[in-house]
Amino acid sequence: MQGGMSDASALTIFAITLPGLEATLADEIRALGFAVDTVEPGGVTFAGDWPDVWRANLELRCATRVLIRLGSFMAFHLAQLDKRAKKYPWADVLDPQVPIRVEVATSRKSKIYHAGAATTRIVGGLEAQGFTCAADGPVVLKCRIDDNRVTLSVDTSGEPLHKRGHKQAVGKAPLRETLAAAFLAQCGYDGTQAVHDPMCGSGTFVLEAAEIAVGLQAGRTRSFAFERFVGFDPDVLAQLRTDARRRSAQAQPLTGSDRDAGAITMACANAERAGVADLVHFSQANAADSAPHDTAPGLVMINPPYGARIGDKKALYPVYGRLGQILIESYKGWRIGIVTSEAALAKTTGLPFLPDGPSIAHGGLRVRLYRTDVLT
Repeated sequence: MQGGMSDASALTIFAITLPGLEATLADEIRALGFAVDTVEPGGVTFAGDWPDVWRANLELRCATRVLIRLGSFMAFHLAQLDKRAKKYPWADVLDPQVPIRVEVATSRKSKIYHAGAATTRIVGGLEAQGFTCAADGPVVLKCRIDDNRVTLSVDTSGEPLHKRGHKQAVGKAPLRETLAAAFLAQCGYDGTQAVHDPMCGSGTFVLEAAEIAVGLQAGRTRSFAFERFVGFDPDVLAQLRTDARRRSAQAQPLTGSDRDAGAITMACANAERAGVADLVHFSQANAADSAPHDTAPGLVMINPPYGARIGDKKALYPVYGRLGQILIESYKGWRIGIVTSEAALAKTTGLPFLPDGPSIAHGGLRVRLYRTDVLT
């Protein structure tokens, strides 16, 4: 068990990401100066202190949430869990004035396998120490019982981290910011290349690229659950939190186009809220009319329609075929990244894709990034 927020001992920090993106998240964590302990299914563990937890929430782009592992113990029956819960030092981290939501996951490898009964015992242990538990509590305590080991974690993020806090306008099938950031990283984007999205929708790829280019914190305009923990120091967070750009604007253009005028309106509004309107340019145009910029080649990132999302997959084959033709003919020297749920549609483009990346669950579908090396 780690101590409270004044404790200088290392915390076990677990950054969650979508399954399949663990290696990308691990690279990002290392780039932020943290030492990765383990890369495991669903996330990455690393050590740090409380300001490191706060900084991870502010700056990680590929993480869904950041948890703190409070501790673990063995429990072989409900009475044992009940006794442990009533004696557990919850107040080291949790504030009795803040309602808590308890979430329990169990495995059949454990003697305690009924999640509802386990939840009742954890809630009882908290209430015995003066805490309030509620289904809509702003602080979430996660309990996992696997092979008779009870592991306790607390969610330090609150709202999922893809909710950056400044993107309000979205289209029918928005790509989450965390996934967009991961795909940009997998395509080698480091903030210095040109980026163009000819089917930009509400602008997610272009806006993420712009923030990366000038070093803006992903969570700079939002709040977090850890602000309601015991011993939270707003002055330290204020020092870590910055709305300022850490690098000067790079010269390469960051642009998006879409045939839907409403999408362009949304993208421009999102750029204004994100504080990057001066770095990006959005215009109404068909993808077929999209031409490369008069600049050094960069990266084309596209999240085109796909069958399960739109409804008529057959009608999309000529769209993908034409898109591929345009990219091959007009974007020599560029790299291409296309996100789709359909391997057959990706193949229809005729692009020379690198080996497939992992399949990622997103919005009820499984999508995959198809990427090329530099087109010749």
